Order: sequence, then C-alpha cells, then structure tokens
Amino acid sequence: MSNTIMSDRFYFAPETLSLINKYSGSTFVIKYGGSAMQNTLLQSQVIKDLSLLYFLGINIVVVHGGGIFINDWLHKLNIKPEFQNGVRITNSETIEIAEMVLVGKINKQLVSLFNQNHLVPVGLSGKDANLIQASPMFKSPNNFTGQVDSVNPQLLRLLLSNRFIPVIASIASDVSGKTYNINADTIASSIASELNAEKLILITDTPGILRDVQDPSSLIKNLTLGTIDSLISQGIISGGMIPKIKSCVDALQSNVKSVHIIDGRLQHSILYELLTYDRVGSMIVL
Repeated sequence: MSNTIMSDRFYFAPETLSLINKYSGSTFVIKYGGSAMQNTLLQSQVIKDLSLLYFLGINIVVVHGGGIFINDWLHKLNIKPEFQNGVRITNSETIEIAEMVLVGKINKQLVSLFNQNHLVPVGLSGKDANLIQASPMFKSPNNFTGQVDSVNPQLLRLLLSNRFIPVIASIASDVSGKTYNINADTIASSIASELNAEKLILITDTPGILRDVQDPSSLIKNLTLGTIDSLISQGIISGGMIPKIKSCVDALQSNVKSVHIIDGRLQHSILYELLTYDRVGSMIVL
C-alpha cells in the first residue's frame, strides 16, 4: 500500500486481528491538527476511524489544535499572525481569538462528529479541572504563548475508565488564572506521558518525516532517537518540525512506547498505520 495512494476503504490485513488483540484496553493519545482539518469530509472520516478504534476496545484521548482557523480569524480582523521557531506568538489580541476558535468552535465541532458516531465525547480545554497547569514560554507582559508545567490526570482517568472520550482544546491557564495558547503537540505529549499511553499519534498535513520535503516518496517509515539526532544535525528535520519532534522525543523518554506521525489527508491512514504492518507514516521508538 503506497503512502500516496490510499483506498477509499480499509481492508483487514492478515495481522489486523492480532494487532487489535494487542492494543485492546490500551490508551492512544491523538493530536489532531493541520490543514486536513479544513476539509469537512476528511475530518468526518478521521473521526469515524477513531470511533472504530474506540469500538475495538482502545481508549482514545484527542488533543486538537486549529491554527489554520485562528489565522483565518486573525486575517478577518487585519491582525498578522506571528511565529518564532515554529511556535505561534500569542499576544493580548490573539489569545481571545485563539480561545474563541479552539474552545468555542473547533472543540464543539469535533465533539459533534463523535456524537454522530454514537460515542460519548467530553469537550474540554486545559482549564477544566486544572487539567493543564501552564506558564509563559516567553518573558514578556504581553505574552500569552504558554508551555506545560504539569498535567492533572485525575479527570482523564475517570473519563477513560467510564469509556468517555476526552476531546481537549490546547488552551490552559496558570496559577493566577492567566490564559495561554499552548502548542497542541506539547499538550498531547505531556498527556500521553502522564497516562503512560501505548501510542502518541500526531495527525497532521504531512506524510511524516521526509528526507526531501519536496518528495513524498522519501518518507522515513521507522526511526529511533539516534536517527532523529542525526536528521536534525543534517538539517533534514528543521523549522516548525523541530518542536513537533521534541514533543515526540519527550513522550518516548516518559514511557510512551511509540510515536506516529501520519497524514490526515489520506483516507484511513490511521487504520493502515496502526492495524497493519504496512506503514504509511513515520514511527519513532526508543
């Protein structure tokens, strides 16, 4: 199965049943973001595939971004988006828009899609039950770009034990109640680490880690931490991919068994990546 040409149906491979048996009862943390979220048909298909994993007995936690939708609103308000080393710079104007879009729009849209598939999602942000304790990433009074200080997993464990699906927007607050926008990869990694998840899965708008960003066929399907260090030193992993990879490494060093980066624009890429040996994205292990 090519990583560039996917069937519109998922077919069980000889190994699928054994993989279902292996993962049933385990926890997968999924970060959902990228331009794939713009396509409503693809978004619906991603949620259906995650729903199948749930019905197969896998505990699902979804953390979502929505930067492309934040940018749309910023453009409507004539505010220029700013980034530094692949991280959004969030000022006092931007944070209100980010919270409105991520918590008020995208989160409820994803919850509604899970509802349509007869599941029991619970929409959250990092603020709820002090799920995420944040702190500023940059020292500036007008800085609302945050980082994760700690995760309070009690609510998540309660929800998962009762077969609810937490759907978490990447907004959190600090001890004083100040609101921060946090990179969704970072939150997903922190939650996966705290829950000792079997897998952290980053659903994005790239095929995975490529040796040549212009060539999808240069996908590197299997990597280790040593490989990652080499690719960074060669400049193959650079720019906005570096903070994403750092989140992957942090998770692996905190007992998450494997991390997958897959293309959410390809139909059923989640199922082919996780329930067959036919890798369609990049998998990183220790």
